[in-house]
Order: sequence, then structure tokens, then C-alpha cells
Amino acid sequence: MGGIIIKTQEQIDGIRKSSRLAAETLDYAAQFVSPGISTGFIDQKIEEFILAHGAVPATKGYNGYPKSSCISPNNVVCHGIPSENTILREGDIINIDVTTILNGFYGDTSRMFCVGEVSDDAQKLVDATLHCLKLGIEQVKPGNYFGNIGFVINRYAMSKGYSVVYEFCGHGVGVDFHEEPQVDHAARRNTGALMKPGMIFTIEPMINQGKARTTIDKHDGWTARTVDNKLSAQFEHTVLVTPTGCEVLTDIHNEFPVT
Repeated sequence: MGGIIIKTQEQIDGIRKSSRLAAETLDYAAQFVSPGISTGFIDQKIEEFILAHGAVPATKGYNGYPKSSCISPNNVVCHGIPSENTILREGDIINIDVTTILNGFYGDTSRMFCVGEVSDDAQKLVDATLHCLKLGIEQVKPGNYFGNIGFVINRYAMSKGYSVVYEFCGHGVGVDFHEEPQVDHAARRNTGALMKPGMIFTIEPMINQGKARTTIDKHDGWTARTVDNKLSAQFEHTVLVTPTGCEVLTDIHNEFPVT
């Protein structure tokens, strides 16, 4: 945990701009989420939007990843590879995860989208996952332990009968794609490093209907699915620790007041 970067004001300003663009990209992608559309088509539109705004998608070519976003439907927990063969259907829930590199700075965010009318069970999972993210963000302030983010997320998810994925986590971000610290979404209270002003990281809880564990598709080495094929949901924001609280850098709809 000793390698957590305290960002300079210049870096914070650059990361804020990239984070806004990442969030704007998700807003732009929303119009294409409908039955009959392929995830490959959505990814193509995402790439065009990011490039048109003077940035590049961080995922494309990252450790061999072939696409400009991750699009994860239904039982896919994360790292779903967009494809022309994956066609959205009425009732699907999908996560779209975008990371932009703008002027060398990274912004990372993901959001759930519902394809048409979804089942009550699916909607409850999506709503609970968003609440998990909000609870985690409420823990971001100077002097608090990183473990308390995972503690409140796990406590709430379990109270609703869900499980928290522990094989993937949030991470420091901004001057690189993945930095220290590791931000666990299931953790013991008052554990881990202490938050300090200038730290920037993601909170991105992955919440499963069934078991917490995942399995990676052997044919592509990326796609992580639930072991029991039950639904999974995820939301992600990039957050900055301020001197008095936090700023959610990927929040362009003023859902989270700056504290």
C-alpha cells in the first residue's frame, strides 16, 4: 500500500477532464442500448466518440484486450468482450465499462443499463448495486480506512441476500490505468491504508444474485462469469479524496455532492 500516488493539482485537473469524458461516453452510448443491437456495434460507437474528443480508449490493446470498452450482460461479472455476435435482448441487464486516456490522464467509470423491461429480480439487483456504490463513496474522506469501503458494501449486499465478488476490485487510477491501492469491496472494518487528500481511485462493486465466485471463459481469457450463471451487476466511479471529503470525478449528473 506504500505506493499510493498523491496527485498534484495539475494531475487532478487532467484526471477530472478525462473522467468527465468517460462519463459523457456512457451517456452517449445509452441511446444504442436496445433489443436487436449488438454489443460490438455499441463498442464501435464508443470508440468513435472517444477518438472524436481527442482521447483514446484505455482498454484497446491493454494486455491484448481487443476492444474499446467492456460490455458485460446478465451473468457476465466483468470484462465482457463486445462482439457482433452478442445481440441484446429484451430483459437483459448490461454493464458498460469505459476508461479514457485524455492528454495522458485516465478516467474510469461503468454503469448498468436495462434493455427494455427487465424482471423485478433483475431491477432489485441493479438498484442494490447502485446503493452499494453510494455507501462506498460515503466512506471516502481523509483519515478513513480503505477497508471501510468494502465493509459497508459487503454488509449491505449480504443484508439483501446477495454476494460480493472478491476476485476483482477497485484500484488507484489517473496517471496509469491501474495503480495502488487495491480497493476491496468486501473487507474487515478499519483495515487497509488510510485515505489522504489527493488520492484518486475507483470504487466498482460487483454484486451477484448467487455465489460470489467467478469463472473466466477459456476461449478468450477475459470474460468473467458467475459460477452459477445467476445475474451480476456493477457500477463504478472514479473518486478523489479532498481535504474535507470526496469529489466523484465521473459524476456529471450531480448525484454526489462534493464534500
